[in-house]
Amino acid sequence: MKNKIALRLILYFSASLLLFSIIIGSVFMMLFKSHTMELQKSELENRAVTIAATVSELISDASYSPGFRMGAMGGGQGGYMAYLRFLDDIAMADVWIVDENLELLTVGHMGNQSFNYADLPKDAEAVVKEVFQGSTTFSEGFSELLNTPTLTVGTPIHLKGKVVGALLLHSPVKGVNDAIDQGFQILAISVSIALVLSIFLSILLAVSFTKPLKKMKNSAIQLAGGDYSVKTGVHNKDEFGELASAIDILSDRLDLASRESDNLMKLRRDFVANISHELRTPVTVIRGSLEALRDEVVVDPEQVKNYYEQMLRESIFLQRLVDDLLDLSRLQNADFKMEMHELSLCDVLNDVVRSARNIALEKHIDIQYEQDPSPCMVAGDYGRIRQMLMIILDNAIKFSSEDSIVSISLKNKEVSIRDNGVGIPPEDLPYIFERFYKTKSEKNKNGTGLGLSIAKQIAARHNIEVSVNSNHLEGTEFRFQF
Repeated sequence: MKNKIALRLILYFSASLLLFSIIIGSVFMMLFKSHTMELQKSELENRAVTIAATVSELISDASYSPGFRMGAMGGGQGGYMAYLRFLDDIAMADVWIVDENLELLTVGHMGNQSFNYADLPKDAEAVVKEVFQGSTTFSEGFSELLNTPTLTVGTPIHLKGKVVGALLLHSPVKGVNDAIDQGFQILAISVSIALVLSIFLSILLAVSFTKPLKKMKNSAIQLAGGDYSVKTGVHNKDEFGELASAIDILSDRLDLASRESDNLMKLRRDFVANISHELRTPVTVIRGSLEALRDEVVVDPEQVKNYYEQMLRESIFLQRLVDDLLDLSRLQNADFKMEMHELSLCDVLNDVVRSARNIALEKHIDIQYEQDPSPCMVAGDYGRIRQMLMIILDNAIKFSSEDSIVSISLKNKEVSIRDNGVGIPPEDLPYIFERFYKTKSEKNKNGTGLGLSIAKQIAARHNIEVSVNSNHLEGTEFRFQF
């Protein structure tokens, strides 16, 4: 039995059943014995009273004389003496008749020898005395005298309202003991069969009880081994079922966490690959330009100036890339705290529009701003909200054609920024907020691919709902619901 819990349950069940059987058997035997003896006493008492009444009637019909009490038979006593001769057969037991002086007037078949006062048991005098007081009493003291376990009942014989003798009815208790022994044997057999069946049933119950535990243990081992798709297969409507359900939920969450971990590892690999790619180009350009200047491959002042400007542009791109990476890292860190204050969204938009118009001058883009006159107070970080909106406006200007329009509106705490540029291809739209994801556009060749990721993180930290609607070659609209 490798199943320790099942073995312990079987032992507990068996011990409990055995103790229960012993207690029930003992109580039953005690009550059975007591009840059997009470029945025997009741039957003996009824027989004794009936015989005593008959003897009393016979004495009343006989010619009574003082000699009667000494056993002398008068002329009218023939019926009485005949009755006494067959008294044991009539009573189906041994019958004695004793007078008040403990003189035995008649002795039954069990008394096959002569008895005198000294031969009687110690409690005989008390029994006879109690009978002569008019009571019916019981005694087991005659057992040694009659050489067998005996139950004796004593009842009075009346004559003209006076007790003239004591009728002692002796009945061996062998039959009672045999009945008790037989009852005990039947009980022992019944209890033994019940114990065997109960132990067999306890084995079935213990095995069925521990079977769900075994399944859950196997599932836990597989989970510990990294197999997060495993299920317990236990559907009990009890505490085991609840535990199995919890393990299945844990399995699902571990499976989800494992897939997310794999995706995260892939994102990290992609991130390293992307950042390496983004860094390689400007670093290569700067290094090539420096080597050319050091080796005096380029000596023309105009070319030298161009090389310096190119290195400056690449270093500015590197600085912007590093700044964007730092911003994105901070925003994704749960411990990074925003400077949350009550602020006017209108003031933020006015600031953003003012800065964007300066950027749009180069492409002659008109920025149209429409504002809801209702109060526009929100809780947030002024600088981060400005950064988020500025990223979207900068992209709108970048991807718009010259002499076009970029529209900004604020209504019911919803900011809309719409351009009439090239739009976003449908296949690119689901991925625009991923890090380093850039559309294959000539206008986006200088982008880092981090701007929209930063904007999305800022929106998430402010519980701002972001939605995008774009039609390829027609324009794009970003909505921010505060």
